Amino acid sequence: MAKKMPHAGHDKHMCYLVNVRTPITDLKKIAKDAKYICKNCARVANNMKNLCNPVKL
Repeated sequence: MAKKMPHAGHDKHMCYLVNVRTPITDLKKIAKDAKYICKNCARVANNMKNLCNPVKL
């Protein structure tokens, strides 16, 4: 049975991707030239769609 996501799009968020052991090369692409930081976990991304609770850096 598929695991229920806490909210829509969570399968694209950094916190989820790290937990499912996404290759570091893929994570680096998302974090490169980061423009946003997550207020929940402090991870960064270049697109707000990759964070649960993004704010602009």
